Amino acid sequence: MQKRITKAVFPVAGMGTRFLPATKASPKEMLPVVDKPLIQYAVEEALEAGITELIFITGRNKRSIEDHFDKAYELETELELRNKQKLLDTVQGILPRSASCIYIRQTEALGLGHAVLCARPVVGREPFAVILADDLIDGAPGAMQQMVDVFAESQSSILGVEHVAPQETGSYGIVQVTPHAQWQQVTSIVEKPKPEEAPSTLAVVGRYILTANIFDKLQHVLPGAGGEIQLTDGIAALLREETVLAHPFHGQRYDCGSKLGYLKATVDYALKHPEVAADFSAWLASQARGTN
Repeated sequence: MQKRITKAVFPVAGMGTRFLPATKASPKEMLPVVDKPLIQYAVEEALEAGITELIFITGRNKRSIEDHFDKAYELETELELRNKQKLLDTVQGILPRSASCIYIRQTEALGLGHAVLCARPVVGREPFAVILADDLIDGAPGAMQQMVDVFAESQSSILGVEHVAPQETGSYGIVQVTPHAQWQQVTSIVEKPKPEEAPSTLAVVGRYILTANIFDKLQHVLPGAGGEIQLTDGIAALLREETVLAHPFHGQRYDCGSKLGYLKATVDYALKHPEVAADFSAWLASQARGTN
């Protein structure tokens, strides 16, 4: 029987230290790119892929994420009284009625693998997606839709990947692949290898479809540095027992976990935003010419 992906896990319990002091009291996932927070872009990507159950693995100071996807009675009433219908539609359209949100508290920061493991009681034995909001991917269709389409044919775990510069391998999980039918099968995965030790330059970048067997593997992963349970270690154990595919997604990825990546995303998204694109483009051009 063909299985479908209807659940997505969003690990959002991280501290966001690279954006301090902005993230001292506000989650990094709520940083806006033009007029939508990063987490909303991630959720919209999941919804486009047909996912209806959104599972957020949260921590302290993450309440604003819950508030963002909740109904805002006072705000909606005020907008309605002021006859600001367009803004009211925007607020009410953040989440469709067909989608449901579940929030699970990760009480300790024990790594991405532990965050995924926290979702086990809700996910059960179904295959599911994992989306990291830090990685903003601009694609048509979205990266998760592309991966869901591959899963529909393969019924296998899938890792979203792209090539990175050799000197950047130390920031990613790096995979080695071999041809498998029309896809690429992962034969090994290494967490943050030095460039001279990396099996390739093919990096896993914040998009996963995993079978429920990953939970059993994560349950037995030994904690690494800082006591963290690495998702990469769980995947390494998983691929020894079942097929795991690598999908080089089509689209532009922005590493919004870094200041430079976040600024690049802000500029590019502003340049195609219907309200500000023309004026912003003209302003950038004037700055390039050295005029005001």
